[in-house]
Amino acid sequence: MRCPVSIILASASPRRKQLLAEAGYEFTVVPPEIDESAFPATARSAVTSEGTEACKYAERLALAKARDVAGEFPDCLVIGADTVVDFQGEIIGKAANEKEAEVIVRKLFSGPHKVITGVAIVRMADGVEIVESETTTIYPNVLTDKQIAEHIKGGTWRDKAGAYAIKEGGDAFIEQIEGSLTNVMGLPMELLGRMMGRFGR
Repeated sequence: MRCPVSIILASASPRRKQLLAEAGYEFTVVPPEIDESAFPATARSAVTSEGTEACKYAERLALAKARDVAGEFPDCLVIGADTVVDFQGEIIGKAANEKEAEVIVRKLFSGPHKVITGVAIVRMADGVEIVESETTTIYPNVLTDKQIAEHIKGGTWRDKAGAYAIKEGGDAFIEQIEGSLTNVMGLPMELLGRMMGRFGR
């Protein structure tokens, strides 16, 4: 299929769309159609203490998303991304329901954790495939039971890795961030800028 523009964001995330638009890119959105459950995470392996396994997992999913859309638009630069959280070697994705969201939030806000986003750029016409990842360390504030209950009731945890979101009520939960803020929001723009720079973008 002919590419409507030269860049496609293979994501339905409104936050990623907003970040890309604010950076001045002209693009269109084509959500991928992949089953993320077909990509099981390997938790608590020997390398996860430094987030290595989580990085590989996020990169693998980002590449799968980009490839899925690039197959339909082979002449386009297709950007895929996937965000996960690494907590003491356990890879944590999105909560399926309120009960699971509460378990995740209680776990993550008990100590530091890493937010990892894999970013892939694919252009099938000339065999381009590059994939990298960015890691940000989060030092959370201790939450009260009331704060946790209000957060779960508010619903902003839905479709978010780690069941919370910076700039959607998550800011008050955070004591300190080491690394990229846009990474925590779902698309590390500093990393993406370096990757796109290889194409003169």
